[in-house]
Amino acid sequence: MMRETVSVLISAAAIDDRLTELAAQIKEDYGDKPLTLVCALKGAVIFLADLSRKLDNNVEFDFLRVSSYGDESISNGAVALSHKTGSLKDRHVLLIEDIADTGHTLVFLRKHLMSMEPASLKICVLLDKPDRRQTPDAKFDYLGFSIPDVFIVGYGLDYAQRYRNLPFIGALSFEE
Repeated sequence: MMRETVSVLISAAAIDDRLTELAAQIKEDYGDKPLTLVCALKGAVIFLADLSRKLDNNVEFDFLRVSSYGDESISNGAVALSHKTGSLKDRHVLLIEDIADTGHTLVFLRKHLMSMEPASLKICVLLDKPDRRQTPDAKFDYLGFSIPDVFIVGYGLDYAQRYRNLPFIGALSFEE
C-alpha cells in the first residue's frame, strides 16, 4: 500500500509575506480603481481570500470553474469551463489563478475573459512551474513563487480533493 507524505515546500509565513508584497504591487498598479477579482475554482479560492484581505481597493468577486486535468492529474491540454462569470464589460479584472503549469489554462482564460470586454485584464498566479510550460503564450502579470516540477498540495491545491486546507504549500510524495 502506498503511503502519502507531504513535506513543506513554502511555509505559511512565506506565503503571507509574499501576498503582502503582491498586494502592494497591485495597489500601485491600480490605485483606487475598483477591481473585480475573478477566481479560478477550486484551487485559487484560498489565495483569493487571503490576497483580497490585503487590498484596500473596492473589490468584487466572481468565479470561473475550469479544469485541465484528467483522472490521473496529468494535463492533457484540453480546458473545460463549467461555470462562467457575470458581465465583466468595462471592469478592471484581475484573474486569480493557483498555478501556471502547462500554460493551456492561462491562455484559454485570457482569451475567454478578453472576449467579455473588460476595461483591463491582468493575471495573478500563486505558483509557476516553468519546467512544465507547453505554450509560450502563458503570460501573467503577478507571481507568488516559481517552483520546481514536483506534485504540490496545500493552500487550496489538492490531490484527489484532499490537502486543500493545509496552510502551507507542500510537496506530495508516495512511498511503499
